[in-house]
Amino acid sequence: MKLLNTYDDRDEAEYAKQVLKGQKRLASERDSTVVIYNLFGQPSGGNFHRLGMFNLDKLSALLAHRASWTSEEKTDMQKSLLC
Repeated sequence: MKLLNTYDDRDEAEYAKQVLKGQKRLASERDSTVVIYNLFGQPSGGNFHRLGMFNLDKLSALLAHRASWTSEEKTDMQKSLLC
């Protein structure tokens, strides 16, 4: 298991734990008066997608339409990937 994300809100962290597949664990730590929730789990594409990380919804939409990309859009995409 790896650290997947951190949360400030316990309810948000509990929800994220529920949507994960595979092994998962939620740990809390206190820093003075602030409690931080660390979500551990399996780092997979499916889990990242369920958590809404890395704009995977947008990537899926882009890839679904890549056959109809213009040469200008392809160039823009290549430039954005190199950054």
